[in-house]
Amino acid sequence: MGRGMRTAANFATVNVHGGKNDEQGSEKTTAGGRQLNILGINSVYHESSAALLVDGKLVAAVEEERFNRIKHGKTAEFDNPHQLPERAIRYCLKHAGLTAGDIDHVAYSFSPKMRQAQYRKEWWNPRLEETLRLRLGQVQGAVEEYLDRPLKQSFHFVPHHMAHAASAYFPSGFDHAAILTLDGIGEVAGSFLAKAEGTRIQAVESIDYPNSLGFLWEVLSSHLGFSHYDASKVMGLAAYGNPEIFRRKIQAALRVGKEDYAVSPEFLSANPNQYAKLEAAFGPARYEEGENAQILPRHADIAAALQEATNEAVLALVRRLKRQVPSDKLCMAGGVALNCVTNEIVRKSGEFSDVFIPSAPHDAGTAIGAAQIVHCSKQKSSPERGMSSPYLGPAFERREILAAVKSSGLEARRSKSPGRDAADMIADGKIVAWFQGRMEFGPRALGNRSLLADPRRPDMRTILNQKVKHREDFRPFAPSVMAEHADEWFELGGAHAISHGFMLFACDVKPELRDRIPSVVHLDGSARVQLVSRELNPRFHELISAFHAKTGVPIVVNTSFNDSEPIVCTPTDAIVTFRKSGIDALFMDDVVLTAEG
Repeated sequence: MGRGMRTAANFATVNVHGGKNDEQGSEKTTAGGRQLNILGINSVYHESSAALLVDGKLVAAVEEERFNRIKHGKTAEFDNPHQLPERAIRYCLKHAGLTAGDIDHVAYSFSPKMRQAQYRKEWWNPRLEETLRLRLGQVQGAVEEYLDRPLKQSFHFVPHHMAHAASAYFPSGFDHAAILTLDGIGEVAGSFLAKAEGTRIQAVESIDYPNSLGFLWEVLSSHLGFSHYDASKVMGLAAYGNPEIFRRKIQAALRVGKEDYAVSPEFLSANPNQYAKLEAAFGPARYEEGENAQILPRHADIAAALQEATNEAVLALVRRLKRQVPSDKLCMAGGVALNCVTNEIVRKSGEFSDVFIPSAPHDAGTAIGAAQIVHCSKQKSSPERGMSSPYLGPAFERREILAAVKSSGLEARRSKSPGRDAADMIADGKIVAWFQGRMEFGPRALGNRSLLADPRRPDMRTILNQKVKHREDFRPFAPSVMAEHADEWFELGGAHAISHGFMLFACDVKPELRDRIPSVVHLDGSARVQLVSRELNPRFHELISAFHAKTGVPIVVNTSFNDSEPIVCTPTDAIVTFRKSGIDALFMDDVVLTAEG
């Protein structure tokens, strides 16, 4: 067993059915016949979020950033785990028609006791760790203050990676599965291997600090001139580089074996010589401004080498997991599971016949998983299985939309056929903002808070990046395709995975069709595709169908409705972004605003 790996016998295990987590406390009997309401919360690092289960059914989930308009909800610091996603909690309660007094249990997706038991002072500054410990001690009190009542044994700390695991397993609908979670860090683990059978999730193995793929991506994202959060930018930049140039340098930072990997702590922030080590290996750091701001071929080469090594490291863990959990189903979660290039390689490896990744595999999703863990420990039944819809956030009535338009001073018109009218505008080269229904949960816009454009135009990517999104020219865009036509355009490898609806796989575009949709094809001929079904999103499907009827192409460009900000949530957010960006039209249900007035 490699450095930093622990078997299940070495760390706390959560037995989902009838068990309890390491700090769960005694059972609380629910009054006869009354529904069981469980609030899930994530706020320990970033992607602050809340989720609500009612009798095991997921009724709402939302990220705090959509309300407070601060990317990721807050900064990832040691001293703020007690800063709760208050607006997200308020929305969940309001949507379900509940009050604070109706909440039976609260689940928080981090275990202070597990962290304290496994932390080693040589890893990073003990003073920072003491700050985190003290602030975690305030979490339950902060929740009790918000709910205005004591929780006692109704408050539960749930291990972080177990929450990730549950958030992927229960929505998958699988009866059994192997589970792999990969992120920066939970309590001390960067990766986690588990198995699930029925309603029971069992830990198999943990891979601890410093062996964190997520941390390595954060470090190199910063070195390449982006923020720690910008792994998606590095993934996009990697397509322009040659991995061979920095392959050996990356291998010094990330060693990959047949069934394991190890990250050198010399490259992580706990090492005082980190920056010298990074510059010796990869050259001077790039900065957002000044003479070193330009993105050079060297930067793309570094990104390409990192992407290649990550592919190999994740495949090594997939092989390890397959040997230990001989299932044909795989569930993945954690921030690294947002890497659509790696995900496609895992899918095509054939180690598992079916791969499921939820729409929010990053830390926001742990709010759902923590609540599901507590539900299973309190009830003799599973939480709802196979409910994988990402549309879990706020929706707005027409009167609210019209009130926002009136406040803006703009003139709106009503469309009798919004999907057809939007499709006509897109076919004419316009950029359309499409705002409808419940907001998506997770970092991808999936047709309810989206910017849409014509994939046939070679210049559309540049137009969107420069005039609308105001971001780097190399950033790619995704195609949303009618599910029934997807196999005609993309190499999906047989049966469609549910997760193909969440933009989580970079599938190959059919070579003979790449020239017809140039604005969504990556340099390697792939695309981060979203399959759109009539059943899951009828209005978005209707729009793409109308575009197909007009152009013969069953695909539109789809990117998140934002401009260097969190994805829009409210009608007012939508109007503000519409007014400041180069968007030609905004459709909010049947209410239409155009740039011409």
